[in-house]
Amino acid sequence: MKRLFILLLAIGLGLPFSGVFGQTLKLGHINSSDLMASMPETDSAEAILNRSAEQYQLTYQELQAEYSKKYEDYMKLVNEPTTSALILRDREADLTNTQNRVQSFQTEAQQDLTDQQTRLLQPIQEKLMTAIEDVARENGFTYIYDMAAGSIIYKADNSNDITDLVKKKLGIQ
Repeated sequence: MKRLFILLLAIGLGLPFSGVFGQTLKLGHINSSDLMASMPETDSAEAILNRSAEQYQLTYQELQAEYSKKYEDYMKLVNEPTTSALILRDREADLTNTQNRVQSFQTEAQQDLTDQQTRLLQPIQEKLMTAIEDVARENGFTYIYDMAAGSIIYKADNSNDITDLVKKKLGIQ
């Protein structure tokens, strides 16, 4: 218990710690969200995702307009005293089919955008993680804390922000 207290105290104060484990802890921190946002590949991926989303939005609006028109036509027939029950059932079935197509399209478009986002951002995330790991190894860091993850409750003034080192490794300014 005493060793744990000393370790936590040393980490909390940002002091190099070598007593209990025989090694010096070198702590660093980074905000991976900010860093990922500054990578040019992220801008390209977001542009592709935005174009896809716009295309889906246009198609969705067209389907909605088709449904609205069919609904208006159906309501006109409902109010017509000479409209047969067979025609009304046919139009109701068509209206239901169109509504199902709209809902199905919306669900599939959302899933496709999610899949596309994963496919586009995963290599960028892997590149960022590789750069962080390389910088940590090259500079002898024991731990790197990600500020974006929200896992830091205390950050000592002498904590090392490795953002610039990782940016240099990635070739971004």
